[in-house]
Amino acid sequence: MKKFAIFFTSALIFFNTSFAVEYSSDPKNFVSELVLDVIEKLSDKNLSDEQKSKFIEDVAINNVDISALGLYTLGELRKSSEKKDIELYQIAFEKYFLKSLTSRLSDYSSSEFELIEADKKSSNYTIIKSKITPKNGNPEIKIDWRIYTRNPDKPLIRDLIVEGLSLARTQKEEFSSILNSNNNDLLVLISKLEEFVKN
Repeated sequence: MKKFAIFFTSALIFFNTSFAVEYSSDPKNFVSELVLDVIEKLSDKNLSDEQKSKFIEDVAINNVDISALGLYTLGELRKSSEKKDIELYQIAFEKYFLKSLTSRLSDYSSSEFELIEADKKSSNYTIIKSKITPKNGNPEIKIDWRIYTRNPDKPLIRDLIVEGLSLARTQKEEFSSILNSNNNDLLVLISKLEEFVKN
């Protein structure tokens, strides 16, 4: 669990403000506008950590396909589990996901963002290549953004590839390990997610 939290919080700067800001429907501009907006917010010394956490939660809900991400990380078990258990899992996953994002805000309060290129894979799937350079002297971070535009007016972030590692795939593998160790009992996984949120 901690590994995923570190991976995903390394990409905190992809989030926007606590307000319902509408970004460009073009995937490349969407990422650029969103990142520049969040860098400005995370650098705002007038905002408390609680306020920053709140706007990150808001933007994740509005700009990340959390539902699809949750189902993907569950793997094949999503097809055989009971509907009520899937619903419980989705609730627990969203809370887990949001806490992971807000756990280390200060690490990326000041960074430079460079958008490198957009690679359109299909009519509803584009990879945006970028890099983040922290001003604190830490090494730059290469990030590829998987942007889905099934609704052409509303791009959604489906995954991030941080230094070659898919965050969604990393999480899926971690969940798979937990499930394999517990006879594929989805309720055990849900319990572990809830435990992470409480700590």
